Amino acid sequence: MSPVSPGTGPSALLERWRTDIAALAPSADAARCAAEGEALARGWSEPHRRYHTLDHLAEMFAVLAELESVGALAPAEARVARIAGWYHDLVYDPRAEPGDNERGSAGIATDRLRGLGVAGPAVELIESLILLTLDHQGFPAGPAGGTAARAAFHDADLWILAAPADRFDEYCAQVREEFAHVPDPLYAAARGDILRSLVGRGPIYRTAHGAGAWQDAAEANVARELARLGTG
Repeated sequence: MSPVSPGTGPSALLERWRTDIAALAPSADAARCAAEGEALARGWSEPHRRYHTLDHLAEMFAVLAELESVGALAPAEARVARIAGWYHDLVYDPRAEPGDNERGSAGIATDRLRGLGVAGPAVELIESLILLTLDHQGFPAGPAGGTAARAAFHDADLWILAAPADRFDEYCAQVREEFAHVPDPLYAAARGDILRSLVGRGPIYRTAHGAGAWQDAAEANVARELARLGTG
């Protein structure tokens, strides 16, 4: 899987947004929905971002499509997961207190999607998907833990750990750039703790497909990054 597959540039992502939001909020004004999509794209294009950009969103959508293709995710669930993807890192301030970005993103999603007329159960699921990224521990360990949408969203957000080595290394460098204000020793300790928490509690991926296809690569990548950080 390439970092950004053909057809997943900004225009294609916005076209997907318009299709998905029209299905979830069929009575919403099309111009208002289009304007919301443009606002989301601007949020993901803030100049301080390096990894948390539209490329990350495109990667998530590619993973969700792969999971849908193998039957791990129904089309309606994939649609909700993509909408959650648009909002899950909308608030992204590397200097924020832990959890503030995720909670802020979830709050914006809830407010704006309700305003567009998305049904309550879908909004609640989207909010839960975003809040899952607080620590990726919102359901029991193992591929069967949680609903299909939650498992797939978890795997899509963490697919980058299993990316081809050059993409994974680029991702690590991008995250370091986002946290350039943090001194090296503090960054290495904090980043090492996060990575170890993801690989040290059982299977990283929650879908059966993810556990089978990506677990080994993720473990190897993380081990290499921990060695680079000097915390392995």
